[in-house]
Amino acid sequence: MLAKYWKKIGLIILIIACVFNVMSKLVHKLSLNGEMLSSALYVMQHQEENQEASQEENQE
Repeated sequence: MLAKYWKKIGLIILIIACVFNVMSKLVHKLSLNGEMLSSALYVMQHQEENQEASQEENQE
């Protein structure tokens, strides 16, 4: 019986695995607000580093 239905059983297992994968990604997804805050902090840090580097170059 298993030999007769192995393609259907494999397809069902594959679909279940894909659904669990998508659901886990949706559950662990960061919120838009968190993404915006982390992006803003990243940009501000790099701007500060660039300002410090340009100030050091101007002093020399």
